[in-house]
Amino acid sequence: MGLVSRLRRRLSHLANWAIGSEKVSYAQCGEDLIVDYVLAVLDVGQVSYLDIGAHHPRYLSNTYYFYRQGGRGVCVEPDPNALRAFQQVRPRDICLPVGIGNVPGTADLFLMTTSTLNTFSREEAERYQAYGTEQIERVIPVEIKTVNQVLEEYFESVPDFVSIDVEGMDLSILKGFDFERFRPKVFCVETLTYTEDGGEEKISELQSILQQNDYLIYADTYINTIAVDRHAWTNRKLLQTCKRVSTRA
Repeated sequence: MGLVSRLRRRLSHLANWAIGSEKVSYAQCGEDLIVDYVLAVLDVGQVSYLDIGAHHPRYLSNTYYFYRQGGRGVCVEPDPNALRAFQQVRPRDICLPVGIGNVPGTADLFLMTTSTLNTFSREEAERYQAYGTEQIERVIPVEIKTVNQVLEEYFESVPDFVSIDVEGMDLSILKGFDFERFRPKVFCVETLTYTEDGGEEKISELQSILQQNDYLIYADTYINTIAVDRHAWTNRKLLQTCKRVSTRA
């Protein structure tokens, strides 16, 4: 992060303090502000991101905060009803109306009454419908790309931040992620099953995959888990020392 970027961020914090305001989170449980802090510590200026299961350009978004700060990235949202909203609200971003899976092809997308519950998993869709408050409104065929395809085709360098929120498919996506080739600094992954009877459970295997690939669990908001590249995090103090030495020279 350059001197101007650091000053801008610090002045923004000072201005918010002076007028008694706080940072505004657009995420479900403040995940974007947690990620913002981590990336600031890691000296990232304008944030690049891949948002898988973006849903809406602003509402419950893990990446809109970074867009407002000048960042840009790729939003993956297979619901065709969302495409125009992304194009209007976030014109710098690329919005892909595709799904993410293990192999390229096509798959059925189950559009639910509540669009945040749209899913490629028939089992999940039928489970939601069994609660009585949700209906499968439509089933549409959608193009499927792998996460590694998207990273290859749409990013010149690895994005700083990857957000994954895909009902019933998060585990499949992480299992197919090529951690050897692509090392985002931060992941935010939904790690809680959805229920309406209070019986939700944490999906521990998602956290295990991140840890096995040398990511440390930095925070958990119960619904989502935030993980940081261990090497980047443990070397943050060395980075800060080098910056101070460079400034003095």
